[in-house]
Amino acid sequence: MTPTLALDTVPNPSERDAIALRLAGIAAVAGVILRQYELGGCRHHLKPDGSPTSQADLAAEAQIVADLARDFPGIPVIAEETAAEAAPAALFFLVDPLDGTKDFLKGTGEYTVNIALVAGERPVAAALAAPALARLWAAGAHALEAPIVEGRPGDFRAVAARPVPPEGMTALVSRSHGEAADEACLAGLPVGARRGVSSALKFGLLACGEGDVYVRCGPTMEWDTAAGDHILTQAGGCLVGPDGRALGYGRRPGQYRNGPFAAFGDPSQAAGAVLPTTGPARS
Repeated sequence: MTPTLALDTVPNPSERDAIALRLAGIAAVAGVILRQYELGGCRHHLKPDGSPTSQADLAAEAQIVADLARDFPGIPVIAEETAAEAAPAALFFLVDPLDGTKDFLKGTGEYTVNIALVAGERPVAAALAAPALARLWAAGAHALEAPIVEGRPGDFRAVAARPVPPEGMTALVSRSHGEAADEACLAGLPVGARRGVSSALKFGLLACGEGDVYVRCGPTMEWDTAAGDHILTQAGGCLVGPDGRALGYGRRPGQYRNGPFAAFGDPSQAAGAVLPTTGPARS
């Protein structure tokens, strides 16, 4: 049963787990929509910032927003395509219906659906779906992963990030983005291997021990990271900004833009991250 949320009350741990499972179901349904467009063709265009958007983004977002309104009435939804100007509240949702649109359009399968419930300035429940890979992560008080089976979550299992292995970190690096500042930060860490991965899928892989570090110094938005941040954190990892602190969410004056960050499976490595100090680090 989906908990009834008071608009100004932070849900308790058991409620967070129940919320996360409901968000996982919503993300899986949105994934069905994305798969239909992915396999059947999809019109798209460039937004004013030069990033692509598509029919699939809009259709998936409309479904997610409707499902959230049904299950969590009164909780504001800040979503990339249609509600990015909405104001945060004591509780609010951050939604990216299709993170990794470029890869979606290329057919790589490395795109995700991101949904996070934020209380104050930190996420408290989240779901992250990779529909083409049939993988789904969720976290309230605990981090979980399930297969996607016929458009629905399968059986969930607990996941945990890993300590740095003896051969060194595996860095998850973007297929579409990359900056000199990213490389400078990685150069100061014990990286032994690299793996190209797109979208917020990186957070899911870190949360289940399939990588160790993800650095991003270029621009991202809060809906790109909130769900993955929470899932990774509940799996024992961390995401930190230039000040070494967790990111805050709900920066409406900053147009919901993140500053540089580094995500680690092993939090003991976070002190080694040297990130540029440009951009908003906290609300």
